[in-house]
Amino acid sequence: MKKITILFLVFALASCGVKQTTNMLTSGDYDGAIDNAVNSLRSNKDKKGKQDYIYLLEEAFAKAKERDLRDVQFLAKDANPRNLERIYTTYVQLNNRQEKIRPLLPLRLMKENRNAIFPFDDYTDQIVSSKNALSKYLYDNAKALLLTKDKMTSRRAYDDLLYLDQINPGFKDVRKLMDEAQLKGTDFVNVYMRNETNMVIPIRLQNDLLDFSTNGLNDKWTVYHSNKQKSVNYDFEIVVNFRQINISPEQVKEKQFIKEKQIKDGVKNLTDSRGNVVKDSLGNVIKVDKFKTIKVDIYEFTQFKAAQVTAKVDYIDYKSGQLLQTFPLTSEFIFENIYSTYRGDRRAADDSYYTYFNQKAVPFPSNEQMIYDTGEDLKVKLKNIISRNSIRR
Repeated sequence: MKKITILFLVFALASCGVKQTTNMLTSGDYDGAIDNAVNSLRSNKDKKGKQDYIYLLEEAFAKAKERDLRDVQFLAKDANPRNLERIYTTYVQLNNRQEKIRPLLPLRLMKENRNAIFPFDDYTDQIVSSKNALSKYLYDNAKALLLTKDKMTSRRAYDDLLYLDQINPGFKDVRKLMDEAQLKGTDFVNVYMRNETNMVIPIRLQNDLLDFSTNGLNDKWTVYHSNKQKSVNYDFEIVVNFRQINISPEQVKEKQFIKEKQIKDGVKNLTDSRGNVVKDSLGNVIKVDKFKTIKVDIYEFTQFKAAQVTAKVDYIDYKSGQLLQTFPLTSEFIFENIYSTYRGDRRAADDSYYTYFNQKAVPFPSNEQMIYDTGEDLKVKLKNIISRNSIRR
């Protein structure tokens, strides 16, 4: 019974695969049908149950080849240079399709007592000639695009050259032109800080905040400079405007509270309600734990100081001076130190509280240090603003 069930499932799955392949063939997805059939025929290709796949593969290959050759013929007659890429990729597809099937041959059709027919052709000359024609077109077009001063056009030139280098490595001076296109298509952004507060911003914070090499913000088409370079023509500015810095007074808050706890204090005789000693069945006096209440007065001290930095990030067109976008930037750092003293039996306090008994008062950080300590949070938030908001939309 179990064997019959397994055989039924195998048959059902095979039927489903044939049906799916047939649907692909009838809907014009010839390469999808070919992939399905090839995958099924990679194992046990001579089994009777694989015959349907061979018929489907034979038909799908013939139709796909006929369609592609018809398309190439039409595209060649059209004589539009923009068709060169499609002509080249179609010839590559014709060749790859043959190479996909070749390892499976021969494929025998049992009912007709013949091998399946796959008329293969040598497309080497067509691939080479169409690749050369496409390479020349991409090269000439990229050079023409690079004559413009438009950055987006230079980026299109770079993409064409990159594709050219992939299909035809070492073609002329493509690598040199790619470097030129990369430079012409790159936005250079000058990033600097402006202090609009009445407080001094630590130099360390400025250096850390503008350390964009560390933050890894440069991308393929955008380079950020925190130190302006004379040789660079900048396209945009990002200005971090510090608007307000608030620092709270140094505070020490005191709190007193009492803790009580019952702890074991030896043992005693168990007595009944009349004060008589209770014994067990053997006549032994029953002992029970004796408890006592302990108490501790805790004096808790909290040192507190907070700093808040409020800023805004302005995106500015360098040439026109036009404000493009503005984003708020706020960060806060809190210094807090808790320590305690006690009077009485410290065992009455919770175990987790013992750490505060070991703490001591510490010097408050300076205002400059408080401002600097907001830096890590500021750097993360500034990086997020720049990462999420492209300089070009």
